[in-house]
Amino acid sequence: MSESVAFHSLPYADWHDALAVFAPFANEPWALLLDSAGAEHPNSRFAILLRQPDKTYTYTHDALNEATGDDPFTFLSQWLPARSEQSIANEDIPFQGGLAGLFGYDAGRAIERLPAHQKRDLPIPDIAVGFYRYALVIDHKLKRVTAVTPAECKVSPSEFWTASTPHFSRFHLRSSWQSNLSETQYHARINQIHDYLRAGDCYQINLAQRFAADFAGHPWLAYVALRDANQAPFSAYFNLPEGQILSVSPERFLEVSPSGLVETRPIKGTRPRYADPRADQASKEALQASAKDQAENLMIVDLLRNDLSRVCQPGSVHVPELFKIESFHAVHHSVSTVRGQLAPTENALTLIKAAFPGGSITGAPKIRAMEIIDELEPHRRSVYCGSIGYFSQHGHADTSITIRTLCAADQTLYCWAGGGIVIDSDAANEYQETFDKVARILPVLAELSGPLSLSTK
Repeated sequence: MSESVAFHSLPYADWHDALAVFAPFANEPWALLLDSAGAEHPNSRFAILLRQPDKTYTYTHDALNEATGDDPFTFLSQWLPARSEQSIANEDIPFQGGLAGLFGYDAGRAIERLPAHQKRDLPIPDIAVGFYRYALVIDHKLKRVTAVTPAECKVSPSEFWTASTPHFSRFHLRSSWQSNLSETQYHARINQIHDYLRAGDCYQINLAQRFAADFAGHPWLAYVALRDANQAPFSAYFNLPEGQILSVSPERFLEVSPSGLVETRPIKGTRPRYADPRADQASKEALQASAKDQAENLMIVDLLRNDLSRVCQPGSVHVPELFKIESFHAVHHSVSTVRGQLAPTENALTLIKAAFPGGSITGAPKIRAMEIIDELEPHRRSVYCGSIGYFSQHGHADTSITIRTLCAADQTLYCWAGGGIVIDSDAANEYQETFDKVARILPVLAELSGPLSLSTK
């Protein structure tokens, strides 16, 4: 059964600034900010602040997991009530206690048997989630702030969410950004992908490069700068014992309503933004008219329709929007929408297992694309192209795809960028697109640090 919760109203004028409220806890283990940073975007209604989980769970896939068949998704399902036992106290509060955290890309190894060509070199777990009973939900649409607490809570919400902001040492990079693939190597891998595509292995394969730079100071300040520059609707900051995750993602993975309505909104197709309005409009129109980008998008829509059909009621999966152009601070994207109705025997965690990782960042067919990604990318993706989000005990869930996402570990900052490769992809254009996607990430952090360069040698 759902645990009893209480809702406490707080003055919006005093509590609406998510950054100001969260900053005192940014260095607290397992503190998580799910941040709707883009005020103009329709998905930017809520910010959800979480701290002090009752319990935590981490999972890192290895040979032992593979031998025993451990399934973290099934295990975590036990932490939430069955759908028949869920109770909705207030439909306008999206999170009413429950699970929240990270499902990294390599959590997919718990679902499918994949090769292990790549090096695992980051300490962040493949899955890191907590069960949170305390939340602060900021509703920018209704201009309302609600503190969610256990029913028996003895601490006042304002006291729980008030603390002195610590001094954060100035964030700055201590080295230039270095890619794990040179331009020549990236082009060579696209040529290898074209060979696979011509051989019929796949229709589309995602390829990414990873950038890294040494840093000093506190990653929270880097997140604040990135948030301001990108204003992405699925931003997040997660302070784990092993490191910090800084996400300015524009992409929803999966949302589930308490009634079981499922929505996914894959992004496939990107063009840069320009300060000049005419150039910006031309860039947008070029994306709208691109047959190549529409073909890529449609492949992923078909893949996701198939994924959702595994756990949705027969005949309920449909596509209400195709190739809608959405403009973000850094780029224009082509976005489609797929919806379905969850079968009565399924829940949000079985849904994410059925669709994980998101097809928009693997390729199609998914498993073969993931095998090729493992062969061609030098390192495991870790947090990149996984998912961050929440699973409320009353049945609502919402998760992102962790693109435009960085991780800080052992005084090194990592950032990834990639794109879907199809048979008519041009290597030079695809390589440039990866830089378009981080145009308001790498330079923003370099500007905090003084004159540094980007090296891809």
